[in-house]
Parts: sequence; C-alpha cells; structure tokens
Amino acid sequence: MSFCDLLGYLPGREIFSLFFPQIMKIEAITLREIHMPLVHFFETSFGRTHSRRILLLTVHCDGVNGWGECVAGEDPFYSSEWTESCWSVITRYLAPSVLGGNLEAARDCAALFAKVRGHRMAKAALENALWDAEAKQKGLPLWQLLGGKRSEIACGVSIGIQDSVEQLIDKIQRELAAGYRRIKIKVKPGWDVNVLEKIRSRWADITLSCDANSAYSLDQVEHLRAFDQFNLLMIEQPLWDDDIFYHARLQKELRTAICLDESIVSNRAAAVAAETAACRIINIKVGRVGGFSEAKKIHDTCHSRKIPVWCGGMLESGIGRSHNIALSTLGNFSLPGDVSASKRYWKEDIIDPEVQVSPQGMIKISDQPGTGYRIKEDMIEKLTARKETFRAAA
Repeated sequence: MSFCDLLGYLPGREIFSLFFPQIMKIEAITLREIHMPLVHFFETSFGRTHSRRILLLTVHCDGVNGWGECVAGEDPFYSSEWTESCWSVITRYLAPSVLGGNLEAARDCAALFAKVRGHRMAKAALENALWDAEAKQKGLPLWQLLGGKRSEIACGVSIGIQDSVEQLIDKIQRELAAGYRRIKIKVKPGWDVNVLEKIRSRWADITLSCDANSAYSLDQVEHLRAFDQFNLLMIEQPLWDDDIFYHARLQKELRTAICLDESIVSNRAAAVAAETAACRIINIKVGRVGGFSEAKKIHDTCHSRKIPVWCGGMLESGIGRSHNIALSTLGNFSLPGDVSASKRYWKEDIIDPEVQVSPQGMIKISDQPGTGYRIKEDMIEKLTARKETFRAAA
C-alpha cells in the first residue's frame, strides 16, 4: 500500500494531526484545595475519614482547561505524600517545570518531572490534567486517547470498617441490590475472620475480596491461612507497603490470590512483583503510580505476564473518578474496580452528570471530548478553601 493509499484510510482530523501536530502551550496552572464532607465515614486500618481535603489542578492551554485531582490523603498514612506535601511540590517544582513550555503530548511531561524523586501523587495531578487538556484539544474522549477499548466498565464496591458486623451486613445488602459486581471489605486484626464468616454464612457465592492496607506481618501467616476458607477473589496488600519480597513468600503459603496495591508504585515494581510471583492480581491507581503514562506501562507489563488488573479508588471527587473510568477501559482491566457511583460518597458531586452505575453494575463510557463530564466550576469555587494561579512569564 502506498503512502497516499494509507492517507485515504485516515479520518480528516488524523491526517491534519499527522502533518500539523498540535502543540500544548501551558499558559497558566491553577491549584486549589476544596473541602467535601463524605455521606458516610470511611474507615480502614489507618483510621476513619469523615471529610476530604482535595487538591484540584487546572492547566490552561490555548483556551482549553484540563482538570486533574491529587489523590493524596490529609495525613501521610496510606502514603508518605499528603495534602501539604503535594501543594508544596506542585507549586515549587512541578508547575514551574512546564509553565510557558510547549508539549507535543501530555506524556512528555514525565521527563520534565523526572528530576523530582518520588512525589507521584503530586505528579499525577498535573500529568492527568494535561492528558485531559490534550484530549479536549484533539476533540477525543480521554479513554480513546489512552488507548481504551471498552464501551462500559464493570464496577465493584469498597466498604470500610463499620461500627458493627450488623451494620456491615446491611451495607453489603444495599450494594448488592444496587448491582455491584464485587464486594470488597476492609480488614485488620480483630476485624477479619469473624467478619468474613458472617458474610459467607449470608452470601455463599458473591464475588468477595478483602483489603488489609498493610495491617499484617509475616509472622501472622497461620492467621492469614484462615482466609483461604472463604473463597475470596483476593486479599489486597496484607503486608508492608514497601515490601514485595515477603509478599512473594506469603503467596506461596496461601491458596488465596494476593493483590498488590501500595507496593506497586511504578512499572519496575510491577515487573519485580511479576518476576517473583509476589501476587496474582495488581491494583492500578493512577494517582499512586504518578499518572496515566506510568499506569499504562504497568497495564502493559501485567498484560504480557497474564496478571489481571483493576482500578482502585482513593475517595476521589468526580474529577478523579472520571480519570479512573477512562483508565479502566484499557483491555487488561478485566476485574471489577472500585469505581463506584458518586452518590455513595458525596451529597452532590462536582461533575455533571454524576457518575452513575446501572442496575447491572456497569458504567457507560461517554464519547464526548475529554473525560465526558462537565466541571461544576461555580460549585468548586464555593468549596474552595485556598487557591493559587501561576502564569508563564511574559
């Protein structure tokens, strides 16, 4: 086939982009903190959360605004990053590295951020905003720009530690009635085997998993073996967040699949986990790994090793949630993720329409440019506790 014949198969927009690639000029960046109370507290082995301090980031590129969300928590418990560290790193190092610059694609920012070691959640907030801006500039849905294939994604739900087992059973009943395809509960010593026994005595066949958030140690292997009796899809991150080696030792002792979450901070970490058989499933959180570019690499590595992946949640607002939806359209996201409906967390979300889950436990993917959701900027302004805009030098 000749080059001219090939052009005949390309849409007009792609032909234009081939000869005149669009350049993203970063004119300004706005960073803000908003406060959003949760509909219901969410408790893990780290503690109980009643409301969120969320950092939102907007990149202003030639009249197009791309939005990102920093998933760091209020305290350095899940990760060494937290709200204040991310604000400082973004304002002092990351934003200046791209302001006034010209990028051919959002993924190009990763090289500019490389001199800053770690701080992946801060990096992801800015990189993901650039991906949103690039998709809007090109008139493409974000999921297509990422290389997604799915027109809808399957949804699971994560349920935190409750005040009583009875309260937990009631919440599971409501989520099953809402159509969710996988139930995940948080566990910790003292809230684990007895709770799983109650759940399985009520529902013998539901798809069930648990998440320990590093609450156990390797000397508790006999206790962890008791989890095997419950036919779990997985036990997520039972051991230390920075340890893949001991997870490999533990996986040899358990029939239940281990899923790694906090340990997977990069594609290199995913490759090591695969090589050492430290897990059989991997949770990809786009904020935890530094942004879409690294998340896609991890997805591809896991696909080549036949390790299924799913998308975890971090109590995001609708902006971060819409990014999770786009990522979940990639081919190897074969297990239901934690991308659940907005109403489970917020009385009112900051996007329109809010994220909705069908009675069949699915989210339909929008074909609109960018994330496919409109940002409620007036509402965001009312929720804003602090705000700073950085502009390129004249």
